Formats: sequence, C-alpha cells, structure tokens
Amino acid sequence: MKNFMTIDVEDYFHVSAFETISKPASWATRESRVERNTDLVLELLAEHNVLATFFILGWVAEHFPGVTRRIAEQGHEVACHGYLHQRVAVQDRQIFREDIRKAKAILEEQAGQQIIGYRAPSYSITRSTDWAFDELLEAGFQYDSSIFPMKHDFYGIPDWPRFAGYAVKENSGWKAEDEPSSRERSIREIPITTLRLGGRNLPIAGGGYFRLLPYNLTRWGLSRINRVEKKPFVFYLHPWEFDPAQPRMKGASAKSRFRHYLNLSKTESRFKRLLQDFHFERMGASFGL
Repeated sequence: MKNFMTIDVEDYFHVSAFETISKPASWATRESRVERNTDLVLELLAEHNVLATFFILGWVAEHFPGVTRRIAEQGHEVACHGYLHQRVAVQDRQIFREDIRKAKAILEEQAGQQIIGYRAPSYSITRSTDWAFDELLEAGFQYDSSIFPMKHDFYGIPDWPRFAGYAVKENSGWKAEDEPSSRERSIREIPITTLRLGGRNLPIAGGGYFRLLPYNLTRWGLSRINRVEKKPFVFYLHPWEFDPAQPRMKGASAKSRFRHYLNLSKTESRFKRLLQDFHFERMGASFGL
C-alpha cells in the first residue's frame, strides 16, 4: 500500500512552540540550517527512491529559493505551508488571505508548477477557524492537509474522520463528507493520521511522536492502519528534526524544550528504517491532482 510522505519545510526558529521568543522580525538574524537539513532529507529520499510532498514555508522559499528548485527538480511535489509560520487562530481573515496567496505565488514562480496543496502551520485549522477553507478555495488550492483528528493545545478536531474525504460547506460551517454533491462547495481534506485504540485517536505518524515512541511501536501502529483498516497513512517530519546540533532557543519553556529537542539524534536512523519498511508516494498525485 502506498502511504503519503510529507515534509514541512521550516527552520528550527519557526516552530509554534517558540512563537513567543522568536518573532518574525528576528528570523533573519538567526543562524539558518534549513537548507542543509532539507538537502539531507532529499538525499535520504533519493537513496530509497521515495517521492514526497514538501509543504514549504513561503519565508523559507523567499530567502532560500534553491530549496524549492531542488525539491521540484527531483520530482517531489511542492505544496504550501503559508508564508509566516503563524497559527490560523492568531490571524484575522484578511491577514490569512494575504499570507497564503503570497506564499503560493512565490512557490509557483520558483517551482514552475501550480501549487494545489496546503498545510496550516501547526495543523491549526480547527472548528473556530474553518473559514480558512473558503480562503483556500478562493486562492486556488485543491486539497488541504491541516486537520489533526485529536485534541492538542495547539491544534485538533477530535471528531473529524481519520482518513481522506472532503470538507464541505454548509450554513452552520464546514462538515466532513466522503463525497460531496456537485452543488456543494468543498475541498479535499487529507487529515494527519491517528491510531484508533481504546476509543481514542492517538498520534502515531510523525513529528515529536516519532521521536518519542520506540520505533517498533510506531511501525506496529502504522502497519495496523495498512493491514487491519486497509488505509494509507500520512507521515510528516520537519528538516530540523534531523539536526541534533541546531542552536538551542533561550527562554523556551521546559515543555517546549522537551517537545522540540527530544531524541533528535535518533530521527535519521529511524527515518531510514521507515523508508525501508513502508511504501510512499506524493500526496497530490495519489488523488489524481
């Protein structure tokens, strides 16, 4: 079964866990490591003949245009992660509109291809910000991968379906549907994968959870989704997760430091095993987009 490999291209100082101590005005003064880390991810994918979807932050693309070009030249899908790494909930609608359109324009010029996929910073499309779907459609996006069907302090819609379908507009907001009618306003939604155990949706498919859990447990959970539920999973990582030598952010809370720095030295070896144990493809191509 072909699963979906996705990489959120941002630097270590962009993450939401550091948003109070790393404002955008300071980013240009910080040591950037996103180019070298993304190149490492590209090398590992090439070694295993895997094509992935890269959700690239517009700020990164603007400052390091070679990153987008190399990703596109190697056959990977270029998708959008917004321009500034700001959660949807801290933006008003006009700012969000400008942010996604600016990033999309930069990426399309650099990649020489239409950008059809979007992922919100920190998976931050929630019930209270589902107006973002209207803006994504108006900007020309064809699919979204922002919903995490679990509860978290930064994100989550716990009762959203766990596998790909559609977000469909209705009078009271947006709802999930397997297939919309031709009369309905809709966008393809590909949620971040969770494992259903004990009546709960549990994180299993990437990021800090990949670094926290023993690899054998991750492999068991992902295999269960493929074998028992017969569904593909969405896996995600960030280039900074391959970089144990990255600068440490001063002033971060103990909780943020734990989430960000835990087991960075294990990411590369675990990632290699993952690429050997499962099959992957680009997200957009799998839906004929």
